[in-house]
Amino acid sequence: MKSVQEFIAGLRGIVEDEFDVPRVAAFTERNPVDPASLQPFLFYEPTHYTRNLIFKCELFELMAICWEVGQASRIHNHQGQNCWMTVPVGRLAVQNYEVVRIEPERGYCELREANRIVMDPAHPSHVEQEMPVHAVLNLPEFAQRAVSLHVYSHPYDRCLVYTPERNAYAEVPLFYDSEYGRRNPVTSA
Repeated sequence: MKSVQEFIAGLRGIVEDEFDVPRVAAFTERNPVDPASLQPFLFYEPTHYTRNLIFKCELFELMAICWEVGQASRIHNHQGQNCWMTVPVGRLAVQNYEVVRIEPERGYCELREANRIVMDPAHPSHVEQEMPVHAVLNLPEFAQRAVSLHVYSHPYDRCLVYTPERNAYAEVPLFYDSEYGRRNPVTSA
């Protein structure tokens, strides 16, 4: 197992031209992160999952997301950026969605549930560019907190959030609950 600092150093050693889905996916599979090294960056909230920035440069950012039992993200995309996910603590489900129909001029979108995968320490994953709309869930039946590490390339500060019950979507800003081990005073999730 690698410390989170060793993990970051390994990612920084991948040149930009090779920082692609297969190369980074192989790196995350071969380099699990020691959960103990993440402790300074882990903050939980009973009301929402937390987004905790660990490292950021022009090419990528690394975030620890902390999930209480039953917490889930909204259905979202990553603005065309690549995302790799590992789960050093617990288990998480990723529910992928297929975009059936979209009308940007009126914010209309129809989604259909596609495949669902489960991630745990032995099974990292990444977002498929062909199906980038998804939600991450710490299902009640998993019965424990979880921590996921997300590598985003390139960093981004807005994404699309989908509301299937209204066949709608909108762009929303993203916030960090903590940065580099320090809590932000007030954030919105």
